[in-house]
Amino acid sequence: MPRGDKAKYTDKQDRKAEHIADSYEQRGVPAQEAERRAWATVNKDDGGGKRPGGSGRGNVTGHPAAHKGGHEGGAASAARPQQERSQSGRTAAATRKRNATHP
Repeated sequence: MPRGDKAKYTDKQDRKAEHIADSYEQRGVPAQEAERRAWATVNKDDGGGKRPGGSGRGNVTGHPAAHKGGHEGGAASAARPQQERSQSGRTAAATRKRNATHP
């Protein structure tokens, strides 16, 4: 089997790679690079190509690539000035206090 052949991948893996590649292209990544990244993600998630119904069918992969997003969170909040973030916190606390139900 030649290097790069996708014959061993399941239909679900093909769909997953296509969806990931489309997402990268929407964000401005060139098509060839998007496809390369998509297949790398599928390989990371599923451990490479599999035949449907083959050994290990039905085992959960854990989807490690899907859990990566949280590492980049909080950048927008960190970019705001400290005074603005502090004011937001005070406003939120006042709202919680105002909306609290007391027995």
